[in-house]
Amino acid sequence: MALARAHVVFSGYVQGVGFRYTARMLAARCPVSGWVRNLPDGTVELEVQGEKPEVDSYLERLRSEMKHHIADMDVNWVAPVDGEEGFSVRF
Repeated sequence: MALARAHVVFSGYVQGVGFRYTARMLAARCPVSGWVRNLPDGTVELEVQGEKPEVDSYLERLRSEMKHHIADMDVNWVAPVDGEEGFSVRF
């Protein structure tokens, strides 16, 4: 199966609630790679890569886990990054 990569911006009450660490913890349980970071405007930006069903499953788990904090989730599909491994929190 081909790799898929999603670029996602979450808005709502998503900073200061453990969002980035939840994203990293959930990624450790899935065969995905990528990163997550807070943006100055109060949103959280994330890129996640893997087989499309795995990326979809990961995003659904994250949305479910953080549902009380997410007001909107803007998903755009972008080109995969060759050789990416692991999932990190960026500062």
